[in-house]
Amino acid sequence: MSIQRPLVSISIPVLNESGNIATLYSRLDALATRMADRCDLEFVFSDNHSDDNTWELLAELAAKDSRVRAIRFSKNYGFQRSILANYMHTKGDAVMQIDADLQDPPEMLEAFFEQWQAGNQVVYGVRRKRPESWLLNNFRRLGYWAIDKLSEHPIPRDVGDFRLVDRKVVDVLLKAKTANPYLRGMIAAIGFNQTGIVYDRDARTAGESKFNLNRLVRLGLTAVLNHSTVPLRAASFIGLLILAASILGALYYVLLRFLHPELPPGLASIHILVLFGIGLNSFLLGIIGEYLLRIYLVLRADPVAVVQQSLNIDASDLKL
Repeated sequence: MSIQRPLVSISIPVLNESGNIATLYSRLDALATRMADRCDLEFVFSDNHSDDNTWELLAELAAKDSRVRAIRFSKNYGFQRSILANYMHTKGDAVMQIDADLQDPPEMLEAFFEQWQAGNQVVYGVRRKRPESWLLNNFRRLGYWAIDKLSEHPIPRDVGDFRLVDRKVVDVLLKAKTANPYLRGMIAAIGFNQTGIVYDRDARTAGESKFNLNRLVRLGLTAVLNHSTVPLRAASFIGLLILAASILGALYYVLLRFLHPELPPGLASIHILVLFGIGLNSFLLGIIGEYLLRIYLVLRADPVAVVQQSLNIDASDLKL
């Protein structure tokens, strides 16, 4: 009696990666051949509305290889939403997430697969080093540290979206309602057995990185606001602290005025205090506004993404 091999979906979000598609497919095909005795593979691409010939290259691959399946969005919905939409169209018993730039080696699926078979529902790559500037590398480390400390649950540091997750984890992710997903935090919060494998990240050989400093900061803010109530509590704490300082300051000035009636009126100090109070209130209202915005977007219930075209995916199987 033959035992059916598990199916592993390789989830690959792409945006203007025409220079990497051929090499990526070649390595994935070789990986599938090497692991044919252990599992079957499918390659699921989500094209975030590339403006180069990425989609045309995917269409050529899909025409000759039924394992290649792809969806193209009607516009750029962002990296995290692209991954989540891709998860919706995978069929595997497990899903491995990689980037198309080949900085994360797809061959690590063998190590991930072994840990998955050993009972871990989440297996992620831990970056030992990465080929980028000292400043950006340390900025990332600081961001990972801050997100982990502020989050309500531990989030692994030096970990990106290079991971393998069990179908159970994917099913839970797809039930979550969030307009701005931060998948690393969502997966960390789900639980299950999770483990990491240390590796060295390779340099990009073609194309340009889509993550500049601005996008890294925005992603970090999403991580904190989605997985921490610390900013809201900090707003309350700072408000109480300023109120206490104001009461003490008022008592001090009353006492000073009583002891030294000849002192001139403090017009400048009053203006400074008023401007400080306005600025502080604006900052605290901004924090509250960020949380309210996320509630509003969830209630609006926009689709994760809109599919414009698909390859090797039946219309009845489209989830968006």
